[in-house]
Amino acid sequence: MLLSTPARRRAASVVAAVAVVGTTALVSGGAGTATAAPTGPGLPQEIVNDVKVKNVISHLRAFQRIADANDDTRAAGSPGYEQSAVYVHDKLAAAGYDVEYQSFEFTYTEELRETLTEISPTPGDLPVDVMTYSPATPVGGITAELAAVPVGTDTTPGCEAGDYASQSYTGKIALIQRGGCTFAQKSSAAAGAGAVGAIVYNNDTVNPDLLTAGTLGAPGATPIPTGGTSLNVGQSLAAEAASGPVTVNLDLAEFTEQRITDNVIAESPGGDAENVVMAGAHLDSVPEGPGFNDNGTGSAGLLEVALQMADDPTANKTRFAWWSAEEFGLVGSDYYVDNLSPAERDQIALYLNFDMIGSPNYMFGIYDGDDSDGEGAGPGPAGSAEIEAVFESYYDRRGLPHNGTDFSGRSDYGPFIAVGIPSGGLFTGAEGIKTDEQAQWYGGVAGQAYDPCYHQACDSSTPVADGADADLYAQLMDSYSLVGNVNKFALQHNAKSAGFTMATFAEDTSSLPAASAKMTVRPHSHSGKVR
Repeated sequence: MLLSTPARRRAASVVAAVAVVGTTALVSGGAGTATAAPTGPGLPQEIVNDVKVKNVISHLRAFQRIADANDDTRAAGSPGYEQSAVYVHDKLAAAGYDVEYQSFEFTYTEELRETLTEISPTPGDLPVDVMTYSPATPVGGITAELAAVPVGTDTTPGCEAGDYASQSYTGKIALIQRGGCTFAQKSSAAAGAGAVGAIVYNNDTVNPDLLTAGTLGAPGATPIPTGGTSLNVGQSLAAEAASGPVTVNLDLAEFTEQRITDNVIAESPGGDAENVVMAGAHLDSVPEGPGFNDNGTGSAGLLEVALQMADDPTANKTRFAWWSAEEFGLVGSDYYVDNLSPAERDQIALYLNFDMIGSPNYMFGIYDGDDSDGEGAGPGPAGSAEIEAVFESYYDRRGLPHNGTDFSGRSDYGPFIAVGIPSGGLFTGAEGIKTDEQAQWYGGVAGQAYDPCYHQACDSSTPVADGADADLYAQLMDSYSLVGNVNKFALQHNAKSAGFTMATFAEDTSSLPAASAKMTVRPHSHSGKVR
C-alpha cells in the first residue's frame, strides 16, 4: 500500500453515479475539479447483472466440503479454516488481484461444559452459555445458593461494589442483570463481594428467551466462573430467591490455547491508491459447525463480487478482506485496523461489511448509518448515512422491503467505526426473532429466529439431518427456496446489492465527507458477535 496524503474524493456524486442513465453530465468534484459522470447503466448495474447466485452457492458448497473433511468446522486456527483461506486466496490470485495472507496470534476457545441446574426449590435444567475466557468450575460444577443483585431503577446493576451491600454474597453464585458495564466488570465486582460464580441474565424484553452470551474480554479478566442466561430465566430465579433460598449447580468449562491464523487481503492492481474502497466478510465459522450461513454467505457473496469486478478497472482502488477469528471477538479485523498507520487509515474511504446475508427466515437488514431508527449504538461515522442510502436504492428500485439494523458492535465493522471510517453493510439476522410485521413484509415464520441454526451444527447444507427442527424447516420451505440453511432469494439480492454498492463507490466517493473530517467516534469493545 502506498502511504501518502489523505484520500482524494472522486468527482460525480453518488446520486449521479447511480441515477444517470443514457447521459453524460459534468459535475464539480470534491477537490474543485470537474469530471464526467458515468453514462448508461454503468459499472454498478453491470456488476448486478454479472453476480450470479449459482456462483455464490458454488462457493458455499466448496466451504461445506472443506468443513465435511475437517471435523465439520471451519473455525479459526483449524485445518478447515486454513483450507477455506487457501480456496479464497487462490481464486482471487487467479483473477489478477494482489493477494496476501496477514498472520496473527489469537486465543482459541471451545466450550466443553455448560450446564445450569436448579436443585431447589424447583428442580430442573436451565439454559446457560459459558462466557469466553471464563475460568472453569471444578468437574461436576459448583453447588451453591443463588444471590440476586437488586435491579430496581439501577441502570448499571452489579457494576459497582455498592450493588452488593444489601446482602451477603460470600460463597454464593451471583445473579446479575445485563447492562451498564462489561460482563468482566460485573463478574469481578461479584467476586469482590465474595461470590464463587456469576450468572448474567439478559435484559432483552423483545426476545426474553435469548441467552446472554459473549466474552469476558481476555483470559484472567475475572477470578470466578461466569455464564449467561435469558431474561425469563433470570427474572424467574430472582423472584424465587426473593421468597426463599434457591440452590443451583453451575458447571462451566472451555478449552483454551494460543493459535495462529490468517486474514486474506486482496487488492486491485489499479485505481486511486489514495482512495481505497474496502469490503470485508469473516471467513471463520464457530467450532460447533461449518458456518454455511454464518458466514459462508458473506464470504461467498463477497468472493463472487470480487471475481466479477476483477476485469473492470475502477477509478478508486478496491480492497477485499476475509477476516479470521471474528467469532473470538473480531480479532482479525481488529488486528488489521490496529496495524494501519494513520496515513493508511486515511486512504480508506469507507468499509462495507457482509456477515450473514442469507439467513433462512431472513430480513433485508441494512446498517443504520444515520441512526434514523433511533435504536442502539447511534449513527456511524460521517459518511455512513450515504452508504446506507446507496444500499437502500438497490432494494427500492426493485420494490423490495428493507429495514435498518443497528451498529451493535457484533461484527467486523466495529474496528473501522472506532477509528472514524464510514461504514455500512447488510445483515439478514441471527438469533433475533422475526416480528409479525416482518413476516408480512418478507414472509417466513413470525416468532422464530432469523437463523434457527445460528452457531449450531445445523448451520450446514443439511440442517434437518444435522439437528434442526424438522417442522420449522418444513414451514420455511413452504415459504421459501432454501439451499441448506440459506435462503436463496435473500442471498441472491444481497450478493447483488453488495456488488452494486461496492461498484458504485469504486467509481465515485464524492458524496462522502472529506477524509480530514474522520475522527474516532466511539470506543471499540472487542466484543464480537454474541456467542
